[in-house]
Amino acid sequence: MASILYIEDDHEISNWVIDVLKEKGHDVLWLASGEKAVEKVSEVDIVILDVMLPGLDGFSVGRRLKTAEPGLPILMLSARTSVEDRLQGLEFADDYLTKPFYPEELLARIDVLLRRTQRYIPEKVELGHITVYPVENRIVNHEKKEEIFLTGKQHQIFQYLLRHSNQILTKEQLYEGVWKESYIDGDKSLMVHIRYLREKVEKDPANPTIIETIRGLGYRIRL
Repeated sequence: MASILYIEDDHEISNWVIDVLKEKGHDVLWLASGEKAVEKVSEVDIVILDVMLPGLDGFSVGRRLKTAEPGLPILMLSARTSVEDRLQGLEFADDYLTKPFYPEELLARIDVLLRRTQRYIPEKVELGHITVYPVENRIVNHEKKEEIFLTGKQHQIFQYLLRHSNQILTKEQLYEGVWKESYIDGDKSLMVHIRYLREKVEKDPANPTIIETIRGLGYRIRL
């Protein structure tokens, strides 16, 4: 299951695509224009972007999204099939799919992009002595055969790090991605939650190996 930002102004097409994506288990955030798209990129795993949009066209929106989040995969959708249009899209996008298309092809291309960028969380993740089941929202210490229970905020932080696995997240990125508000310099809330989170998931919280601290940069979970 992935979190998808879908930008398309045609409501009939949007409803059809959203149904296809949700049936597969994905979460979909839909926008009818690219006006607020940059504000949403930290919340999602992949962007599906139509070329013909009101206001800024899809090419302009896509370039802005890539600048804001370079590692975020973008799949362009367009009825424009010329080589020039495809090349223009692929200057920044990771894939370009022309309309009309089969739903199976759309889903397959999404899966490929998610695997390529490692933003996709599988049904089970092994992290040393713990096993994470993201879809079930469960964490199990398989050495002790005990389930680990997190508070709501601890769970959100852990899931956000997992969704951005192998990526170093600054405290500002992590705070704004979880709390959905601007980070205020000096706020210790994130550090306190991570300390308690490590006490639950790490063998030795003083020497963490699951939630790594990258000195001077931020935090990371490596898969």
